[in-house]
Amino acid sequence: MRKRKILIKIFFILMILGIPEFGNAQINDENIRLKVLHKNVVGKEFVFGKWNEKGGTETSLTYLGSLKTDKGKTYKIMKYVWTWGLSYRSTSRILIFNSKNQYLGNYYISTESDLPKEIKNGILVFNNTDSECDKKIFSKVSFKNGLPKKIFVECKNGYGSSYEFDGTN
Repeated sequence: MRKRKILIKIFFILMILGIPEFGNAQINDENIRLKVLHKNVVGKEFVFGKWNEKGGTETSLTYLGSLKTDKGKTYKIMKYVWTWGLSYRSTSRILIFNSKNQYLGNYYISTESDLPKEIKNGILVFNNTDSECDKKIFSKVSFKNGLPKKIFVECKNGYGSSYEFDGTN
């Protein structure tokens, strides 16, 4: 029992010190997100950090472009994948920014295969890359009426995953 308490204390000390493998790896995310937005390069993946078999973290950001509502509001859309831990775990999100590059919130996406591919004709397009899903299905999400509270990515036969927007306000 004493050994367990010592290990827990060591873990929390490492978190406080900000060692990436122990919880504080995303501390500079705001800066790297802004760097990618300022570059304004659509479809190019930018990778920050480096994951390897010994651990480490890696953040992959891809700016997909912007979507406009019928009322003229602009949303900038970015794919985000944070890879971490010895077992190569990842966290995937669709990040949403306003026209001034201010972060508004995100859709937490359970698997990388459910991340959108592109913005085409003012629509956010998802294509199935998961081996269990129907490759002929392309889910499309419009922002014409504003920021959707939920998005649905179909896998096959009407089944798929629903993702809710988690905003900063």
